[in-house]
Amino acid sequence: MSGRRKTVLVIAVAAALVVAALLGFAAGYVVAKKQESADVQGNATQEFVETQAPTPKPPPLPGIAWPMWGFDAVHTRISPYSHRPPFRIAWSFGAKQLVEFPPVVAYGLVTFTNNPGVTFSINAKTGKEVWRHNANRCTASSPAVDDKLVFQAFLNGPPCNSSASPDVLTGQVVAFEALSGKVRWRTVIGPTESSPLVHQGRVYVGDWRGRVYALSVKTGRILWSYQTGGRVKGAVAALGNRVFVGSYDGRLYALDSRNGALQWRSSSQGRIGGLGRFYSTPAVAYGRVFIGSTDGKVYAFGATTGDLLWSRSTGGFVYSSPAVWEKLVLVGSYSGSFYAIDAATGEVRWRFRAGGKISGAPTVMGGNVYFATLSRRTFAVNGRTGRQVWEFPDGQYSPLVADADRAYLIGTARIFALTEKR
Repeated sequence: MSGRRKTVLVIAVAAALVVAALLGFAAGYVVAKKQESADVQGNATQEFVETQAPTPKPPPLPGIAWPMWGFDAVHTRISPYSHRPPFRIAWSFGAKQLVEFPPVVAYGLVTFTNNPGVTFSINAKTGKEVWRHNANRCTASSPAVDDKLVFQAFLNGPPCNSSASPDVLTGQVVAFEALSGKVRWRTVIGPTESSPLVHQGRVYVGDWRGRVYALSVKTGRILWSYQTGGRVKGAVAALGNRVFVGSYDGRLYALDSRNGALQWRSSSQGRIGGLGRFYSTPAVAYGRVFIGSTDGKVYAFGATTGDLLWSRSTGGFVYSSPAVWEKLVLVGSYSGSFYAIDAATGEVRWRFRAGGKISGAPTVMGGNVYFATLSRRTFAVNGRTGRQVWEFPDGQYSPLVADADRAYLIGTARIFALTEKR
């Protein structure tokens, strides 16, 4: 064999060895990532605090029936009212455009903002408009109410979201006088679709620049801010002196509510393509923080330590924010199924196939779980068994809030007041 042929052969063998090594490395990487991203099984002994079971009570301030997104600061989404189907429609109100997030109910008014940024406040008994305010800014959040003020977060101006730069201060948090709609204060931040949380005299909100803010309820002054590694789209949850928020960097943060100091930081599980993102708003119960991810999983982290306690795959994106009730984590998936997951172990207790992608958060009321699909149907299923008990031909995102007299169902572009059929 000539020297040239020998050289070519050596080069070919070397190349084949390199390719084989790369293929072996790639295969090993894929196997390692699959192992890393496998569901984690939980148990009832590690950071499972039964005395922190969700026990919703009517808000302490008089005149407030439903104060914020998820009802209370821990966002377990349980109604203290027990209206049950079948229902009749007492009135309906046309919102003219998409309503993605539900209202607050306070002082006899139902107040919400549609996607183009018009805030409506309507009489809870009659459905008649009392006041409106056009912010000319896109909106994808619920308001919050406290001490005769309504707080609403806004994105950039139209066309909705398409031209919004996360680095530009084009978002706002606005405080309206609840009874008149008069603007009390306005704080400029990055574009924000984070439903405001009112807790300990402060308004907590995140923005697309990745910042989490604590604002003064009375003045809107920024008391502190914390920089995460990605856009903050969900709402902040709170328990005591600790607030919890997910970010598009795939991490969940626990911060000191008094000064914004980092308490711990955890992440979704590694996978090929990087970490799943957190759009979902956390729910806090049983000493744990429950949250959904775009990697298709629902996660449970220790509220004190941030340790990953369990994870459960759903087969689709989990934009839905979970409810927690009777030791169950109740959450929808883009797979078209709604899940009841054991809060202690992460095991699936039941699954309801809804026939449409689920993006919005559920509400638990009177032992039933209400959720809507992007196919524009709202369902009520028994919370313990998953058996369907009711269906409504409208609704797309988060379906239901209530007061002592009525339930208020959020249609695609209409609010329905429902009362029990007698």
